[in-house]
Amino acid sequence: MDSKITKPIQPRMPVLFVGHGSPMYAIEKNKFSDTWRALGLWLPTPEAILCISAHWETNGTKVTAMPLPKTIHDFGGFPQALFDVQYPAPGNPSLAKDIVEHSGQYNIEPDLSWGLDHGCWSVVRCMYPAADIPVVQLSLDWNLSPAQHYQLAKELLPLREKGVLIVGSGNIVHNLRMIEWENQGGAAWALAANATIKQHIESGDHQALVNYAGLGKEVELAVNSAEHFLPLLYVLALKQADEKLCFFNDKPVMGSLSMTSVLVEGV
Repeated sequence: MDSKITKPIQPRMPVLFVGHGSPMYAIEKNKFSDTWRALGLWLPTPEAILCISAHWETNGTKVTAMPLPKTIHDFGGFPQALFDVQYPAPGNPSLAKDIVEHSGQYNIEPDLSWGLDHGCWSVVRCMYPAADIPVVQLSLDWNLSPAQHYQLAKELLPLREKGVLIVGSGNIVHNLRMIEWENQGGAAWALAANATIKQHIESGDHQALVNYAGLGKEVELAVNSAEHFLPLLYVLALKQADEKLCFFNDKPVMGSLSMTSVLVEGV
């Protein structure tokens, strides 16, 4: 972890936006997965984890409510070793019920059919390999605007006082149509988009990020579909005025992806 971060010891849980990148990072040892492992040791041990993953979009907002969520292998073309991975973390029906009962105008509903997709387990498996912390997922309602996602996220704030670690999983820059397989860094447009988005995160200008469509051509290319960007808005909405944030895994890969991640440190 970055040496400038001081370990949180107060009761409000931190919040994470994690650039999850390739599913292979779940089983590879590299800079990104090493940092996820370090986070699991460094963060206060959560009572439960709530993950907002780019890979679960629904009609209406859902929360997984089963006691034993299945491991979903929602990808193709990877080695069998990746499909063999299971992450048998328990669910938390009580937490799901609490989220449903305290949802406001967005009417969150329980779900018994999904599980843990790779946007969730690829990261959480590295952080908590023992699979002994309950995990639930919250879906992205494709009917909501970015501003509505941001407002919905604010309803989740009380969970931070109950020991719940909220994790948004996506990628700040994500354009699979423009991947450059041999590029170990980022294309010029991707670097510019990442810098613009980071600047607004650092300045606290969340409205500019909610209205990302107005941030120029580079950001338009970076957020060519919203699902990988929206989890970032959930994390920013949960940041309080007395909290610091920092970046980690701040690196572009394959030309058109950014692993840039954000930690809201908690107080």
